[in-house]
Amino acid sequence: MKNSPHGILLVDKAEGESSFDVVRKVRSLLGGGRRLRVGHAGTLDPFATGLLVVMIGKGTKLSPFLMAGRKRYRAVLVLGEETDTLDPTGRVTRTAPVPAMDGKRLREVAGRFVGEIEQVPPAYSAVKSAGKRAYALARKGLAVRLRPRKVWIYSLEVLDVDQPQVAIEVECSSGTYVRSLAADMAHELGTCGHLGALRRLSSGSFRIEEALPSRGIGKDICSKELAERVIPLRDALPDMQEIRVSHSMAESIGRGRSPGLSELPGGPPPPGWQGRHVKLVRGDRLIAIGLVETGPGRGRGRVKLVRVLGNEN
Repeated sequence: MKNSPHGILLVDKAEGESSFDVVRKVRSLLGGGRRLRVGHAGTLDPFATGLLVVMIGKGTKLSPFLMAGRKRYRAVLVLGEETDTLDPTGRVTRTAPVPAMDGKRLREVAGRFVGEIEQVPPAYSAVKSAGKRAYALARKGLAVRLRPRKVWIYSLEVLDVDQPQVAIEVECSSGTYVRSLAADMAHELGTCGHLGALRRLSSGSFRIEEALPSRGIGKDICSKELAERVIPLRDALPDMQEIRVSHSMAESIGRGRSPGLSELPGGPPPPGWQGRHVKLVRGDRLIAIGLVETGPGRGRGRVKLVRVLGNEN
């Protein structure tokens, strides 16, 4: 390909593939033998399936904004068996009887987890402990002590019960470990458990129905078709407000200068935009992402540049 695209690609990751496996295939197909930056927003473990947001070229600069969106998953809890990884890939470390329960009991317990909760990340995770990745310490058999962190569970629905398995659907904040949620729910139910299966259904505004199957990349899906499915930078953050800028301002932004609110062609943004991230757009191109900072008086303040993508994308 003469020109590698910049933006994001929505992929339905298959079971057995790592997130990096998908990144490698996309890079190989779109890079055309040249170096191309490709990453992903939110890792899916090999046993998990579903929506993986792949960032291409300058799309990698959008990582913190893509990662921040809500996530929705469908998961299967396996009660009565706990593993060291809290998922089906681990070694069974504990078993316990599974008490008889009905849908009412399960829904009541699920309701306890809706809202802001404290959650301890799994020992086998990328969270750092004593300056090292927790999974690296756990693999060596060393003790891993991680602090609880606050996450949001926006909804948690029990879909089906076939003991010892319970199917759920959860919408949660970025940083939530569904593995820990499964183990904590099992404890509340009076037993132990682990996450048996996981499928990501959405990330931010993007849905699994929009994604390409990862198994087809490089086989049924050629480089041309893949490039055509890349979502441009401007459309990669559909929930973020945008501000149009002039040609001269776009050039100034490209040199790293944060525009003043009074300089914006459309005038200062509404007061409610204070403290929000906005897209700075010229034509159909995303020039930069900035943070609206207002000062005393109408039109005072600036759009502080956070990520500059330039005119060429």
